[in-house]
Amino acid sequence: MNTKTVAARFLEQSHRIIVGQDEPLRLAFLCLLTEGHLLLEGVPGTAKTLLARAVARLVRGSFSRIQFTPDLMPSDLLGTSVYEIATSRFTLRLGPVFANIVLADEVNRAPAKTQSALLEAMEERQVSLEGQARPLPRPFLVLATQNPVEYEGTYPLPEAELDRFLFKALVRYPAAGEETAILRLHDGGKNPRDTLESLEPLAEGALDEARREADGTTVADDLLRYVVAIVDASRKSPDLHLGGSPRAGVHLLRAAKANAAVDGRDFVTPDDVKTLAAPVLRHRFVLKPEAEIEGLDADAVVARILSRVEVPR
Repeated sequence: MNTKTVAARFLEQSHRIIVGQDEPLRLAFLCLLTEGHLLLEGVPGTAKTLLARAVARLVRGSFSRIQFTPDLMPSDLLGTSVYEIATSRFTLRLGPVFANIVLADEVNRAPAKTQSALLEAMEERQVSLEGQARPLPRPFLVLATQNPVEYEGTYPLPEAELDRFLFKALVRYPAAGEETAILRLHDGGKNPRDTLESLEPLAEGALDEARREADGTTVADDLLRYVVAIVDASRKSPDLHLGGSPRAGVHLLRAAKANAAVDGRDFVTPDDVKTLAAPVLRHRFVLKPEAEIEGLDADAVVARILSRVEVPR
């Protein structure tokens, strides 16, 4: 089963319970192919939790949801030793981060130390407990959410930590037709979560096979230079205090290769790079006040950069 077929199956099954949200779903699948992580920004009630549960079901994986709060401690995520009275021994209890799909809900509500513990696990794919490195399961995908409107009582993620997310997806309100379809799904007391168990998971080994195919996608030298030119242009942009890091370039390349495989190609085109430039870069940029006064946002700056960088032929 090739990557295009696996992706089509993933999206088809997802849309049985999730109306719209095409970009977040596609980006979630690309994260599975590249072993990246996804930051979801959207107001409450836009199916972010349902999306995460659907992904877990489709990849035959375990799921955990962690509600981030100001009093959440690193041990609440990673695990800790608990004294068992019956045995008079300490027993290690692994935390909720030991799951295939982890929903970090309102990640910006936890203090920096707890955020750092999660982000280190994301990067290293292992957790050190009692002096031992314990690997996290595969696949391992963190879907972190944050509310773009409510900032009171939050701890914004530092740029260095935002840089570890492969993509940032903007989870928007549904269009009128989509919202009507959502109401139909709930009509008569039905709940889309009840349909989760009826979703047909991907075939055993299909995701690993798709990942290998995406890894083998060919990238011409001029496409490598194109990625470098885009990231370099962001660093020189008059609209930005902070542009893309070297990691941003690596992420853009990996995402473009996966996108090509999902489209059924074994080679990357400039369109793969351009399509994913905004999701890869938008959360890494820090705009200058003048740009914000001008009414620009990160996506507008990405569009400006793409218009100025020469496209390979």
